[in-house]
Amino acid sequence: MYNKRNVESISQIDFTDQYLPQEQFEQAEFTGCTFADISGTDFTDCSFINCNFSNAVVANCKMFDVEFIDCKMIGVNFSDTKDFGFSVRFEKCMLDYTIFDNKKLNKSQFINCKINGADFTQADLSKSKLTNCDLFGAVFSATNLSGVDFTTCQNFSIDPATNNVKKARFLSSDLAGLLTKFDIIIK
Repeated sequence: MYNKRNVESISQIDFTDQYLPQEQFEQAEFTGCTFADISGTDFTDCSFINCNFSNAVVANCKMFDVEFIDCKMIGVNFSDTKDFGFSVRFEKCMLDYTIFDNKKLNKSQFINCKINGADFTQADLSKSKLTNCDLFGAVFSATNLSGVDFTTCQNFSIDPATNNVKKARFLSSDLAGLLTKFDIIIK
């Protein structure tokens, strides 16, 4: 994502009992850190590796070209982050019960993630990349899913009548996840 030659490295710090040292980070790499409140902080071209954000407050936080790798992010409300320039990438993250309500996530990447019970109500996921993700209990309502490839994802339930699924890709074996509301048995 960024040129790693000038990266500021921050490792193994528990920010639940201390504040971040600054309000803006550019090309920073956080490894093994724990966060409780990053409200109002701007992150540009940053990486978070093996960090814990569970139930962290992210109100008015800027995330531009930010990647999360092997992070635990249970219950984070990304709807509270700044909308302008929001671009994120998640790889091997636990995103259970996260909230992306009304968030513009188009072209975002979710790779090998567990996203159980997440809320994508009215989110724009168009042209996003979801690869090998578990979406058990994830809520899709009035969500733009156009162009999303679900062929490697599992455990999703999507109502095509209430979501934009134009050009979205599904395996024929996963059609049951599109017909859940009809309470029919497919063999």
